[in-house]
Amino acid sequence: MKQKIAISIGDLNGVGLEIALKSHDEVSKLCSPIYCINYTMLHQGAKLLNFELPDNLQLHEVTGEFEIEAGKVSYESGLYSYNSFVEAIKLCEIKQADAVVTMPIHKEAWKLAGLDFVGHTDLLRKYFNQDAIMMLGSPAMFVALFTEHIPLKEVSSHVTFEKVANFLFDLHKSLGDKQVAVLGLNPHAGDNGVLGNEEREIEKAITHVNKTIGKELFHGAVVPDIAFTPSFRENFNYYVAMYHDQGLAPLKALYFDESVNISLNLPIIRTSVDHGTAFDIAYKGDAKNLSYLNGIKSALNFINN
Repeated sequence: MKQKIAISIGDLNGVGLEIALKSHDEVSKLCSPIYCINYTMLHQGAKLLNFELPDNLQLHEVTGEFEIEAGKVSYESGLYSYNSFVEAIKLCEIKQADAVVTMPIHKEAWKLAGLDFVGHTDLLRKYFNQDAIMMLGSPAMFVALFTEHIPLKEVSSHVTFEKVANFLFDLHKSLGDKQVAVLGLNPHAGDNGVLGNEEREIEKAITHVNKTIGKELFHGAVVPDIAFTPSFRENFNYYVAMYHDQGLAPLKALYFDESVNISLNLPIIRTSVDHGTAFDIAYKGDAKNLSYLNGIKSALNFINN
């Protein structure tokens, strides 16, 4: 029997629905997708795309109706994308789905809708009251983010022995015995304290975690500007970045179209496309689906492993 994947439809003013519909035949060969959207909104979106709906679409009702406006930030689309995501989570909780795959939401639209979350991972963290880990990547390279959507000036205050150690323990529980490069925070990984002392906290945490689990799995603090060079990547395809752009700038430069977003350290499996709503091309038929397909495959890999 095929695994059931709940598809959170994302912001309907963006490219999510187009990607889901154009990918349906291929995705249906891999799993049984359940689209969290009602027929009225699905039909409206399909009409805008000039897309003939297949007969085998399985829908899970999400209440709400509004006029889709391609490329527009609106509270209606923000609220609907939130409701779609919550319904997908609930399907996993009641064992009617084996994983959630999410289409992109728009953070400003969520804010307009009065939602106190900065994105999917933040919602999952509060919904389950667990420290969800955001990891993005492709089979060639995965990057887990120690901090995510916080101002850069606040990052250094988070880099403490206790916080880094807890993060690495949680990451190990999710990944198992993978070799992981942990980046330093400062240029040249601090140059032995000349450019900063945060690396001492990182290194103490690495030593403690490796000793506790009994294996040398975490390595660092690695100098950030050499960590993604071809020679270094011969030995590592899992990384921990101290802040958002430190890890995602090189990842997206190398694997933008194919990378996925994976939420770790949670009671459910959730993967996502690693791109935004792409309002500039919404309903023009130009959206690429490789990240979505890889998100489906990644979810299935986690289910089966």
